[in-house]
Amino acid sequence: MTHDSRTSDNPPPSAKRWLLGEPLSNEQGEDQLLPKTLALPIFASDALSSVAYAPQELLMILLTGGLAFLAFSPWVAAAVVVLLIVVVVSYRQLIKAYPSGGGDYEVAQKNLGEKAGVIVAAALLVDYVLTVAVSVASGVDNIISAIPELNDWRVGIAVGFVVLIMAVNLRGVREASRAFAIPTYLFIGSVALMVIVGLVRTALGDPPIASSAEYGVKAEDLSQAAVLLLVLRAFSSGCSALTGVEAVSNGVPAFRTPKIRNAQMTLTLMGGIAVVLFAGLTAIALISGVHYAENPCNLVGFDCTSGPQPSLMAQVASATFGAGSIPFYIIQTATAAVLLLAANTAFTGFPLLGSVLARDGYAPKALNTRGDRLVFSNGMVMLGLGAIGILLLFRASLSSLIQLYIIGVFVSFSLGQIGMVRHWQRIMRGMHGDGEKANVGRREARIGLAINASGATLTAVVLVIVTITKFTHGAWIVFLAIPVLAVAMIGVHRYYRDVEHEIRIDDTTHFGSAGDVALILVGRLQKPVIKAIDYALAAKHVKTIAVHVSTDHAASERLQEQWREHRIPVPLVIIESPYRTFAAPVEQFIRAYREKHGSNVVTVYLPQYIVGHWWESILHNRRARRIATQLMLVHGVTITLVPWLLDSSELIYGRRSRPLLGQDRSGIPAIGAPLRREGEPPVG
Repeated sequence: MTHDSRTSDNPPPSAKRWLLGEPLSNEQGEDQLLPKTLALPIFASDALSSVAYAPQELLMILLTGGLAFLAFSPWVAAAVVVLLIVVVVSYRQLIKAYPSGGGDYEVAQKNLGEKAGVIVAAALLVDYVLTVAVSVASGVDNIISAIPELNDWRVGIAVGFVVLIMAVNLRGVREASRAFAIPTYLFIGSVALMVIVGLVRTALGDPPIASSAEYGVKAEDLSQAAVLLLVLRAFSSGCSALTGVEAVSNGVPAFRTPKIRNAQMTLTLMGGIAVVLFAGLTAIALISGVHYAENPCNLVGFDCTSGPQPSLMAQVASATFGAGSIPFYIIQTATAAVLLLAANTAFTGFPLLGSVLARDGYAPKALNTRGDRLVFSNGMVMLGLGAIGILLLFRASLSSLIQLYIIGVFVSFSLGQIGMVRHWQRIMRGMHGDGEKANVGRREARIGLAINASGATLTAVVLVIVTITKFTHGAWIVFLAIPVLAVAMIGVHRYYRDVEHEIRIDDTTHFGSAGDVALILVGRLQKPVIKAIDYALAAKHVKTIAVHVSTDHAASERLQEQWREHRIPVPLVIIESPYRTFAAPVEQFIRAYREKHGSNVVTVYLPQYIVGHWWESILHNRRARRIATQLMLVHGVTITLVPWLLDSSELIYGRRSRPLLGQDRSGIPAIGAPLRREGEPPVG
């Protein structure tokens, strides 16, 4: 039994609904906007999580030269803090000037041109993918520090967390912010408490002592130039604390009104918390004597065969509160959680930037489509798959992934700040007059110019340092990926531009169709064919023809007999196909018909099964779709697929509909009854 219409008041929940929740209407979009308390964990988790590994990376690089190099740590950390403050202040200006969500991309695009814009966009997209990979790898690293037995499952755990974070984000921005708010605030509070306790203990003459304080270090012999390079490399690793600052500028549309003010306040809070925690954690690590080596076997006294060395955060927590204590496990849990959730910043920023790029024609238009939960779900899935690929390629190794990190973000920092300098210069050139309003405007422009010029100078210098110190350690991959992606985006834009030019309406294009004919492709005389014939008759074409492609003479003769027996009111044409193909003979028939009768519009009706099980699509050869794909290349031909719902399709629609009186479930008369004649109302 078959049918072609269904109603379902209460369809059973699908796996998609169970995972993502019920769809949200456009009118509910305002409810999904974020207040500052929820925006902070969404947009700041990346920058705040950097506090957990930036000090570790900084000390690790310096220890390559020996314990004496730790004396450079306070100065390197101070330089990172100054840079972070300058960048935060600079981005406050950017948010005010460009609140539409394009961030550095929009600034560079409008002030430096197309190429600079796509380079920034490519750099940000690459950085977002690496943010997910690095954050998850770092989170897994901290979990393994607490439970070393999980080390063999590192890659699988990392991939699982990416899938989990992606699934939560696909449920909507507001739900994700609620789910991630508690771990973020718990991390901020627990690390702040640890720093305070450590400093108080130090002031009272009982400083915490790390478990690695007694280990020596096998130092490398370094020349004077190598010493400078080592310090610069440590600075570039410490600059990973700046990642995520740009996310707020890309996410301004997600804030509640007043959007600009709320975004600026969130950015300021994020920067202030990051500065305090980064400086405090670095200080406690130096006080407690944490020794964390790039190669654990270089630690004299540490058994590098026993497993990975504990992370800096784990060592500081252990020294401050005691290994195995409740505060120790709270900090480890909160750190692992916030490191994993740092990926959430990318799951917010990447789709928003992707939508802006798609709107401007530099990315596939699918990235500008909102899913059921009013999020750009295609961008989230793309980001998740990219991050999983990176984690598999690098075996979720934090020390390897960190070398690829922050290149992209400093490319966008530098070009974005240079673009802001051009922005303020243009505004100042456009100001005329000596009134109070003009004077205030010029003063604001001068302040903005000074701030962004400082930001541009510092970030450009850091970009050079990062490039020099990280290029041979794997960063060359990023420098290769950014231009390749930028060229691809320009290619996409050129393609959309050409298509738009090709399909633009004008007053000179005339298609000149002279007639209208319908062709119904017939295999065997069955209900789906009767339905297609009825649809074609209902459309009232000038001429309707049934066409059968013959690959079996006996079957064709039986079809002709049935055609006469059931009094089908449509002429049947038999086309021979000696090579057993279907589309090519139909195409030849159409061309011959149009040559004889003029430039008719030809509508081809193709019955097609609709099934409910995935395996049913394998059992049916899907000939209709293959024929349709080939015939769509013939000028003057349109394709109409006539669906025939098999019983199994109720799995899609929820429940069966009731057949109408005097009809079977197809909604058409039984075979043998006369079909509708000209002028009668259609059935089905």
